[in-house]
Amino acid sequence: MTHAVDIAILGAGAVGQLICRQLTVAGMNVGFIGRNDLESSQQVLSFTPLASADDHQQIQAIPYSVPILTADALDNIRLVIVCVKAYQVLDALSPLLKQLPSQCHILLLHNGMGPHLALAPLINAQANGRGLSLGTTSQGVLRQAPWQIKQTGQGLTQLGHFAGAELTKHYRNGLLAAIPSSEWVDTIVPCLWQKLAVNAAINPLTALYQCPNGKLAEPDFSEMIKGILDELVIVAAHDGVSLDKSFLHDRVYQVIRLTAGNFSSMHQDIAHQRRTEIDQINGYICERAQAHGLSAPVNAELWARVKQLAV
Repeated sequence: MTHAVDIAILGAGAVGQLICRQLTVAGMNVGFIGRNDLESSQQVLSFTPLASADDHQQIQAIPYSVPILTADALDNIRLVIVCVKAYQVLDALSPLLKQLPSQCHILLLHNGMGPHLALAPLINAQANGRGLSLGTTSQGVLRQAPWQIKQTGQGLTQLGHFAGAELTKHYRNGLLAAIPSSEWVDTIVPCLWQKLAVNAAINPLTALYQCPNGKLAEPDFSEMIKGILDELVIVAAHDGVSLDKSFLHDRVYQVIRLTAGNFSSMHQDIAHQRRTEIDQINGYICERAQAHGLSAPVNAELWARVKQLAV
């Protein structure tokens, strides 16, 4: 007996496909939200798992099939996991809110911050159990072709409640069982600020200096990274989030070491002449600073320079 799809993923990028794979393997009923003009109701995806240290043979890609749901066929959906770029969230999700059942829960899983503040009032305005959760993942994954991904690294995934009705235990436990190294946290916003600190330090600098992450360990970058983090900690404090500056500093340099050979998403976006998420990373720090009558000159300069580069 086949069960109706009750979890939909919005955004078929690398992270969306990885989460889809993990939930599918765990036996959950998952589909991607596609366009109304789609020709096919199924899509074959290819997933190449992470090689372990003692794997000497060639790792084979695993093909698997996933339903593609049109926007007018979402009656059974109880959870939507949003994996589009941060600047796409509102435009992609807003039209769907009217078509999703009133008890459907939304989980945002993207880099950067900002969309949650605009989305929360929309969620709260809709009664009958609609809720909003937020998440962050540091799993490494590379999209090799439109429907083909390769896992490149393990990492922590943190999820937590933000607004409206809480995610039911059924889905919460399902997500935690399906996604390796995942945890449900009581307060998710500080976790997002911590991830923002890593992105704010690594993304713009690797994009501007066209370098892999590892180069940022050089002394030339230490003052810039310190300035980024100092401003972020002050702004977060005014937003009611207390962060440990030395912990953030250590975490940024740990990520730089662990991903030394990687090119950041912003580096890749610039290289491929795509829009970056700078507005939702360093730009978000500047906007929150402005909201509190503060300035964040180091982040503001990086924001402006990346915007100029991306034109």
